[in-house]
Amino acid sequence: MNGICGWMGVNTGSAEDVIKRMRHALSADMPAHAQKTGPGWAVAMAGLDASQISIHSGNGLTVAIFGRPRFDNIDLESERQQTGPSQVLARLYLKQQEQAFVRLRGAFTAVVIDPVSNSLALAIDRMGVHSMTYTMAGTGVLFSTSCDAINAHPAAKPQIDLQAIYHYLYFHMVPAPDSIYRGYCRLLPGEYAIFRNGHVTQGQYWSMHFEEGRRAPFSELKEEFLSTLREAVREAARGVNTGCFLSGGTDSSTMSGLLTEVSGAPVRTYSIGFDEPGYDEMDYARIAAKHFGTDQHEYYVTPEDIVDAIPLIAGAYDQPFGNSSAVPTYYCARMARRDGVELLIGGDGGDELFGGNERYAKQHTFSLYEHIPGPLRNGLLNPLITRFPGAGKLPVLRKAKSYVEQASVPMPARLETYNLLDRIGRSRILTPDFLARINQHGPLEHINGIYHGADAKSLINRMLALDFRITLADSDLPKVVTASGLAGMEVAFPMLADAVVAFSAKLSPDMKLKGTRLRYFFKEVLRGFLPDAIISKQKHGFGLPFGRWLTRHGPLQDLVSQNLKGLKRRGIVQPAFIDELTNQHLSVHAGYYGTMVWVLVMLELWLHKHGADDFGLH
Repeated sequence: MNGICGWMGVNTGSAEDVIKRMRHALSADMPAHAQKTGPGWAVAMAGLDASQISIHSGNGLTVAIFGRPRFDNIDLESERQQTGPSQVLARLYLKQQEQAFVRLRGAFTAVVIDPVSNSLALAIDRMGVHSMTYTMAGTGVLFSTSCDAINAHPAAKPQIDLQAIYHYLYFHMVPAPDSIYRGYCRLLPGEYAIFRNGHVTQGQYWSMHFEEGRRAPFSELKEEFLSTLREAVREAARGVNTGCFLSGGTDSSTMSGLLTEVSGAPVRTYSIGFDEPGYDEMDYARIAAKHFGTDQHEYYVTPEDIVDAIPLIAGAYDQPFGNSSAVPTYYCARMARRDGVELLIGGDGGDELFGGNERYAKQHTFSLYEHIPGPLRNGLLNPLITRFPGAGKLPVLRKAKSYVEQASVPMPARLETYNLLDRIGRSRILTPDFLARINQHGPLEHINGIYHGADAKSLINRMLALDFRITLADSDLPKVVTASGLAGMEVAFPMLADAVVAFSAKLSPDMKLKGTRLRYFFKEVLRGFLPDAIISKQKHGFGLPFGRWLTRHGPLQDLVSQNLKGLKRRGIVQPAFIDELTNQHLSVHAGYYGTMVWVLVMLELWLHKHGADDFGLH
């Protein structure tokens, strides 16, 4: 993890000694490229290279920026190229305060310290590529892109939050604004926080607004989109030795093709395969590589690789993280790093911007039931279908019953009907003592707030708004950024360029999901550019055959067994369920139950590394 760490108004110990400890926790292998200290405040930064870091002191302010932001007009961009982004932001902040963040484009974390007025401002980019966590410490505040760096400060009092553990088990990560630590708050995408005199004010300097009524000729939209996306790829590459993740899916293939086009030479593409039926997508990656003439590089991940990578990846995240595709991401980035690649382009964001996930089509099908008049639906159809004698034995009626039962669940709770905790049963998985100390409704309350708070009316855009936060900002982006950083690789996401996001917001809902046709506009625009096989393939990505390998690989079984034994002693998960999971369920459905095993193992590894106690559970 690289980024920013510091404090304001907390002056415990020598500034130089404390900032050294925080910086070491932030990036043990990378020295800080810039550092400023003063009475009662300090800020330090560490990054993969100096071009990610900008720090400026002048006119009473110290401004630090991690990332590679741009500004929203030519004059400011010219100034940025001459003086650096932190100096430009400092000048804007003096005049506009928090509204200055609106002028920034791209991925960044920003810190503005004003010792004269004893104030501090923090902000992150609009899509949450970068992060920022803060916690109050008396009348002061500690802040960092890494919880570990905050914990290195002597004033920090980190305490594991049981509710966050429950959210992790539900979502397989801890969703912002919460953190694994009680009282540690994470900024949301497009959010700022300002601290003055021991008080904090938070606000959104940007949020997604969907213009659902816009209509324009397809040819006009196509030209605008391709021009916007091509420029985003060009800006992301910025002339360095750049490669591209290539899973063989629509997004990574598009990025590979456009990067080849704008660079004018074959680009290096990196693909991961698995010698396991149903998981290997290498054939599609090869189709895309051949089509665009890329310099293709491939690696087949093995069970031995998983054994080696699990402890590394569990420890790389500053809170529990259970997305298993972090493993192939890490090996992909490591392969590119060894080839001398400086930057990898990822296609993340395409599904969330243009409607590419299978659940969007599925929920559209369920939503059709809602259009049936209420008296007919509730007074006749529901009772008839769900209570019809023998409905469970007749295939047609069984499907109809399942459809009605799911369609009757309101959104967004309907999206979670297959959640592992609810499908298996929370009381079967978790101990009574743990359940008594958490809010079991917390996860649904969280997604309800995002879904119903979206500035959108259509079903598809509300689901996209939810996925911007839960799928993208809280899961996929940390997965790629952290796993790639572990391999020493910087990443960029042209799909998430502000101009591309703005284009998506103006695209009509039926251009994203046309009936049940996913990514209608995106695929039609790229038809002829992408190979037909890529356009028509089912989405897969870098899925990991962890469950299957676990059923037959001894060293992997030993690693899992050791960590599950440790988890049994913590009083969170019922020991009987862990035994049932590994001795019975895994052999019946290795893929489905393997996910739960992975999530539990990663939790125990993280808790052990961070010295967590037993939480007083029994």
